[in-house]
Amino acid sequence: MFICVFRFKVEMFFGGIITSPRNNLSPQKTLDLAKAYLEVALKIEDKDIALVLCYDTEISLSQAKRAAKHKGDRAVIKEAAVTYINLGKFLASRGHSNEAKVSYKKAEKLG
Repeated sequence: MFICVFRFKVEMFFGGIITSPRNNLSPQKTLDLAKAYLEVALKIEDKDIALVLCYDTEISLSQAKRAAKHKGDRAVIKEAAVTYINLGKFLASRGHSNEAKVSYKKAEKLG
């Protein structure tokens, strides 16, 4: 809930003046953002916030993967696969086995 309220207030503050800076990040930086989200999720006690961070991790991973494939950046693709595996492990440890399986499948598709 805190994250949703925070996003709402940020959107109200900026009011569409600027676009999301996430769109301007390189594939590597987008991957770094995904890993940062996951790192925070691993440390946080609140299960709801951790799940939101996992969702943000997946969004950033998807963007990094897509951009890396477009540019042919195998290093980022490999790191994304590892991060999908780590995300899956975390989700499984929190009782989200179906979501973990999806994350493992995405890692497998990346090789």
